[in-house]
Amino acid sequence: MNTPGSIVILTGAGISAESGIDTFRSAGGLWEQHRVEDVATPEGFARDPDLVLGFYDMRRAGLAKVGPNPAHEALAQLEREFPGELLLVTQNVDDLHERGGSQRVLHMHGELKSALCTSCGMRSRWEETMIDRPPCPVCHAPSLRPDVVWFGEMPYRMERIYAALEACDLFVSIGTSGAVYPAAGFVQEARASGARTLELNLEPSEGSRLFHESRLGPASVLVPGWVDEVLSRAVSGSSA
Repeated sequence: MNTPGSIVILTGAGISAESGIDTFRSAGGLWEQHRVEDVATPEGFARDPDLVLGFYDMRRAGLAKVGPNPAHEALAQLEREFPGELLLVTQNVDDLHERGGSQRVLHMHGELKSALCTSCGMRSRWEETMIDRPPCPVCHAPSLRPDVVWFGEMPYRMERIYAALEACDLFVSIGTSGAVYPAAGFVQEARASGARTLELNLEPSEGSRLFHESRLGPASVLVPGWVDEVLSRAVSGSSA
């Protein structure tokens, strides 16, 4: 594979699971404790806002108990040292990429440490709880909700993501299930534009057959190894 000039990376729950963050689909994970209809839809929020706010307050507080792993740190190194274009898109709402050193992260599903005001539409960095209906820092209305994209809502920055997929030479999917759209369709978008595609995952995803190459194993092992390969090629200018 020639050294790519432009890379788009998509990360999912699998990269954060190794840091101790529960995933929805894992045994004993969030799916088994809560119905998605209750905590991850606008209808669930309208029906029982206390349940939803308490759920995300718990998840936000839980971030203090975990830290980035070698996969997050390797992607930060790639951002610093890769000479070409790089876009890191994550489906994760945690802040482990940033804490691992990445500075240019696009959170397509929002962030736990952000609040969205349903009255004025403004977003604010948020570290505290929302269960007690604190006022919006901008308009002061008690109308905050988690700035997280729920099922039935449009993910953020899709125009930028699709433009990057159309222009990239390499698309890499890390720790994703391949089950949630539109992210599950990114591999097809990239291939249609002529990009090479690589999956790094603990086990085959639902879309594994769509990738040119699939490597299986823990993200904390696979990602640093892949980053070393990319940076070595970039430095030597050689092809593998």
